[in-house]
Amino acid sequence: MRASRLINMLLLLQTRGQMTAAELAAELEVSERTIHRDLDALSGAGIPVFAARGLHGGISLVEGYRTRLTGMTGDEAEAIFLSGAPGPAAELGLGTVMAAARLKVLAALPPELRSRASRLVERFHLDVTGWFRQGEEAPLLGALSEAVWESRSIDVVYDKLDGRIERRLHPLGLVLKAGVWYVVAEAEGQVRTYRAARVRQATVLAERFQRPAVFDLAAFWAESTAAYERELPTIEVTLRVDPAALGALADMAGAEAVRAADVLTPPEADPDGWETLRLHMDWPSDSAGRLLSLGPSVEVLEPADLRTQVADLAHRLAQRYA
Repeated sequence: MRASRLINMLLLLQTRGQMTAAELAAELEVSERTIHRDLDALSGAGIPVFAARGLHGGISLVEGYRTRLTGMTGDEAEAIFLSGAPGPAAELGLGTVMAAARLKVLAALPPELRSRASRLVERFHLDVTGWFRQGEEAPLLGALSEAVWESRSIDVVYDKLDGRIERRLHPLGLVLKAGVWYVVAEAEGQVRTYRAARVRQATVLAERFQRPAVFDLAAFWAESTAAYERELPTIEVTLRVDPAALGALADMAGAEAVRAADVLTPPEADPDGWETLRLHMDWPSDSAGRLLSLGPSVEVLEPADLRTQVADLAHRLAQRYA
C-alpha cells in the first residue's frame, strides 16, 4: 500500500510541479505527517525531492527529473490500453499519437505487465457506436480539436434545425456520446452544446480566449444531459404486451422505461398470458408509429387518442398493401 502511495506521490510531483504537503495529503487521502515520512523515504531512496519553506514554498522534484513507469500495476496497465478507443482517437487526428504512446508505455513496462497489456489489446475491443448506425461524420473535427486544445476562438457556420447561422465560439471541450461528437463552447456569454457534424465551416483564429477557471467539462456534460432528459416531452401509456416482446419494447421505448413500468396485470391474471404495463415514453408525437412497429405483440389501452392513432395507422397501412 505504501509503495503504491510513494509512486503516486512521485507522479503527482512530476506532472504538477510544486505542491504543498497539505495538497499532497488531500490528494492521497493521508495526514501531512504521513506525507513528510513518505518524503523522507523517497529522499532516502535517491529521489531528488526537496522542500522549500516560506509563503511560496512547497515540495518539488529537481528540475528535469523524470521517472519511468516501473511502479505501474497490472490493472493500471490494462486500463491504459483499454481506455483509448482507436476510432475516436483517429477522428481527432490522434491515431498515430495513440499508437506511439502505447508503444512507449509497453517499452517502459516490466515484461510480465507488458504481456498482460498486449493480451488485453488482442482480446478486448471498444466500439462506442450504437447498433444499426454509423458514427456521424464530422469532417471539421480536426479544426475543432485544435481550437479546443489551443484555447483559440473559432468562427463557424452551423446548421440549426431552423436554418444556418454564423457564430464565434470559445470551444471548451469535445464529447463523444454514442458515436456522435459534440462541441461544448462558450458563445454570447453562455456555455452551449453544438453537434460537430452540423459544423459546415470552421476557421480557427489566432486570438486565444481565457478558459473559465471553474469550468469542469465532465460535470457540465452530466448536468446538461440530465436536464435534457428531464425536459424531454413524455406520454404515459398503458399497454398489453406479449412477454416475448418485452425485449423489443425495451429497444423501442428504452430499457429504463420498461424497468420502471408499473405492472398493472401480471401474465398469470391475463387470459392470453400477457402483461399490462403503464410506462412513460419520450416524444409523444412519434409514439403511434413506434408502437405500431411492434406489430400484434402489443396492444395500446390508454390514452384513447393514442389507441385511435395506432388503429388509424394500421388501417392505412393495410389499405396500402391491399
